[in-house]
Amino acid sequence: MTCEDTQPTRLAWEIQLYEPCTSMWMPRCYGRATTTAQPYDIAHAALTAYLAITTVWPGQDFRALVQPDGAPPVTVTAGQLPDGWKAGPDVLQALPHYLRRALAVVG
Repeated sequence: MTCEDTQPTRLAWEIQLYEPCTSMWMPRCYGRATTTAQPYDIAHAALTAYLAITTVWPGQDFRALVQPDGAPPVTVTAGQLPDGWKAGPDVLQALPHYLRRALAVVG
């Protein structure tokens, strides 16, 4: 690992709900962070935590979209969330307190 591997990256993340009537993804929750965590890990953690604190009705589709500065976006759907995954300290630091607390309950 080099020092370039640990440079913090600015990113914006967003939890989205698919609205079938309009065929659009609607934003539900969002945030920004400067972190050394991987964008996929941020998307995974934010989506897992959000789904833990919200009521999900049958047929609703959620996804997390993370857009790092100067890099392609990363998308994680609810169906891509593996069991037994644990968020690292760098991931937790990038999330707001209410999502960190939700991850503690889930994990």
